[in-house]
Amino acid sequence: MNLSLSPAEALRDALAGLLDGLPPTKAAQAVDRLIASYRGTTPTDAPVLRDRSDVVAYAAYRMPATFEAVRAALGALRDAAPEWVPGTHTDIGGGTGAASWAVAEAWDSAARTTVLDWAEPALALGRELAAVSGVPGLTGAAWQRSRISAALRIESSDLVTVSYVLKELTEQDRAAVVTEAARAAQAVVIVEPGTPDGYARIIAARDALVAAGLRIAAPCPHSAACPIEPGTDWCHFAARVSRSSLHRQVKGGSLAYEDEKFSYVVATRFPVAPAPARVTRKPQIRKGQVLLDLCTEGDGLRRDTVTKRHGALYKAARDAAWGDEWPPR
Repeated sequence: MNLSLSPAEALRDALAGLLDGLPPTKAAQAVDRLIASYRGTTPTDAPVLRDRSDVVAYAAYRMPATFEAVRAALGALRDAAPEWVPGTHTDIGGGTGAASWAVAEAWDSAARTTVLDWAEPALALGRELAAVSGVPGLTGAAWQRSRISAALRIESSDLVTVSYVLKELTEQDRAAVVTEAARAAQAVVIVEPGTPDGYARIIAARDALVAAGLRIAAPCPHSAACPIEPGTDWCHFAARVSRSSLHRQVKGGSLAYEDEKFSYVVATRFPVAPAPARVTRKPQIRKGQVLLDLCTEGDGLRRDTVTKRHGALYKAARDAAWGDEWPPR
């Protein structure tokens, strides 16, 4: 592996050879089953990824999107705590390790990473991909089989990530895993699909993290109750995902990109500087003005209209993206 590649580039290279030797029809069938599983509403008490075919299909189908969503959440953590660098990282339910690749990308460091998952085929492929990454934080990672449930116990860690995992758990296991992450970590990053039920799981996790004494670093500008009334809307964001020819083959698409919708929460035990406000919808750019839907600390949900008379702030508003903090630092 070319050591000059970033983790994002190295991941694309590592994924490029995954489907070699796997019949396209078998990969497509595995993807169809995985899509049905991940879009369903019933938690499971067994691993979703059963064998090599499932894991290869999953890696091609989900790793790029999971990587980008987690990278966006980690970017918000870095904005809130720019001097903080994790020395240890635990990836709960990490599967093939997409979140661990995102951690390596975020800090360009050799944080000691441990990936926990209950599916041995996923751990095996994750270990295989990491070995050819050329990234110290990945080549030296520990890959451990562990049941993700109420019985989970982890060692203290600077950073704990839980990405696209809570949906697979029962309500009792879900609450216990979040509680254990809060107990063990200095910073917790939880990512779920950007759907109403994904947001509901994030809100429940957010409440548990605050109750455990952590403070919210992102996306919220505060640790108080979410201003969204239950059942009226949901907080989610989007990450642009580049799609390789392999990715388009597996997912049956033709575009060179897709937008991954996700909800997330970041909480820490150390002081942070959350965004004064967060852009919660795609900015609406009109003639001479930009409409920004914001979540704020003092005013809850608010729409700001930024016009040319605001000078440099107007240019910043035109450049603002969904999920950005506002105003920019």
